[in-house]
Amino acid sequence: MNSMYFTEEHQMFRESLKDFLQKEVVPHIEKWEKTGTVERFIWKKFGDMGFFGLAYPEAYGGLNLDLFYTVIFLEELQKINSGGFAANMWAHAYLAMTHVNKEGSHEIKEKYLAPSISGDKIGCLCITEPFGGSDVAGMRTTAVKKGDTYIINGSKTFITNGVYSDYLVVAAKTDPDAGHRGMSIFIVDRETPGISATKLDKLGWRASDTAEIAFDNVVVPANQLMGEEGKGFPYIMQHFALERLIMGINAHARAEYALHYAKQYMSERTAFGKTIDQFQALRHRYAELYSEMEVCREFNYSVAYRLDKGEYVVKQATMSKLKSTKMADEVINECLQFLGGYGYMEEYPMARLLRDSRLGPIGGGTSEILREILAKMILDDKNYKPAT
Repeated sequence: MNSMYFTEEHQMFRESLKDFLQKEVVPHIEKWEKTGTVERFIWKKFGDMGFFGLAYPEAYGGLNLDLFYTVIFLEELQKINSGGFAANMWAHAYLAMTHVNKEGSHEIKEKYLAPSISGDKIGCLCITEPFGGSDVAGMRTTAVKKGDTYIINGSKTFITNGVYSDYLVVAAKTDPDAGHRGMSIFIVDRETPGISATKLDKLGWRASDTAEIAFDNVVVPANQLMGEEGKGFPYIMQHFALERLIMGINAHARAEYALHYAKQYMSERTAFGKTIDQFQALRHRYAELYSEMEVCREFNYSVAYRLDKGEYVVKQATMSKLKSTKMADEVINECLQFLGGYGYMEEYPMARLLRDSRLGPIGGGTSEILREILAKMILDDKNYKPAT
């Protein structure tokens, strides 16, 4: 493993995380994939181990560690072959909790961030809408100020942890006439009247509860507004760099897992008197795929390093997600082919891996949207600024 980014402490953390996942998670994966429900106890075990607190302040029970602990957390979650389980964990720890940590008041952090770190509360992030998709500025959900409350109406979709979470981080328009400048972020308790969630039936990520959520006159106290009113859009944009990098890292990690599995299989499978890793056509294709994975991995590490140093890496993180998710789909598709007929069987890992990987170029901003963002930055010299 690259010693330029990973210390001995990182390696020890990786080994303990691997052991934990094998003992505590892997025995339950098949059940969770079938039921579409990750049982509550595992969140608490993750919290007890400190896995949700890697990137968060010690004041709320976090460990305040560098970003490469998060890289390891993401990579190892991809290598137990349940994109859905992995998504539940990282969507809680990095989508919902990032907003709570960055925009929440001290009171909100004590009420939501501390129990999120300990695994006692689960969060979800509600941005995407049925009509909007990747068009965040086109959001229709509204939050109308009324006395010392806001009334939220609207709907969200494709929300990971959308059914079983305890709180929702919700983006809504507080000033519908102000375009993207009229958006704000709220934290809402699940039991607040007027919230309903419908579980969606997906091609992959079967273990995760992905929901469409409706808000019908949901009354939220004004102190549940996070950060400043009207600053929601820059807050969201600011955190997209991390989200895109996370999805880029996930992609190189699952591609690495697929290649590792295919290598093992090819060394044991025989045809015409020799193992299939001796056939030049397969050897050379494998070498090429491995090279593509490693190029993405090295790039992703360099972006993680810069993000950890406080650089604004929206362009590079967007490239990370665009290129790595495309690479992962190609690698996994080819690795399935290396397995022949067994690649198509559910009892072998490639079928699920292929389905789970396919979300990569769709979720968290489609590849089409990412290409347009990059085109604006590269061709039009557009400069996306961090929220101030």
